[in-house]
Amino acid sequence: MRDLSSTGAAYEQACARLHGDLLRIARRELARRRFRYDFDGPEVDDLAHQAAADALLAITKKAGVFRGESRFTTWAYKFVVLEVSAKIGRHFWRTQRVELDGEDWDRLPDRLGADPVDVSEARALAAAVRSAADEALTRHQRRVFVSLVLDAVPLDALVLELGGSRNAVYKTMFDARCRLRDHLVAQGYVDAIPGRRS
Repeated sequence: MRDLSSTGAAYEQACARLHGDLLRIARRELARRRFRYDFDGPEVDDLAHQAAADALLAITKKAGVFRGESRFTTWAYKFVVLEVSAKIGRHFWRTQRVELDGEDWDRLPDRLGADPVDVSEARALAAAVRSAADEALTRHQRRVFVSLVLDAVPLDALVLELGGSRNAVYKTMFDARCRLRDHLVAQGYVDAIPGRRS
């Protein structure tokens, strides 16, 4: 922290060391998330470098507000993870063509992992889920549900598109799933969860 607050060679060396740490964290975070996204090789390394550089810039600007309530590396880790999420979201929208208004409910049985033998039951359930989405969800909940489940939009990309936070999208999806389940239970499509009150 002292070196990041200084100038000259000490500052440059501290930034170089911190950038190396941030780059390692960014690479690890991208490797952890890579199975969900369609990118690999030099693209991943480029995203890691971008995330580390942007995180370093944010950290050096905010170094004066670090209160020491946690380890500095823990505090810095948060910046690079947030940058990785933002980079993944931007990368998705640049490379994928998904119409958020276009809905293909026929894909739902595939998304649910329906066995070919059970396709007719899966289609009936998909129709019930679509009806429940129309009747039980708010407009925002429906958009989040359709984007994540039908269109398989990555969470980070949807967060970027909606301009909210990961927690807000998680909460919206949780609430949507609860409403859908309650509607499907009321319609007799699925069994109620024992001990759960609607």
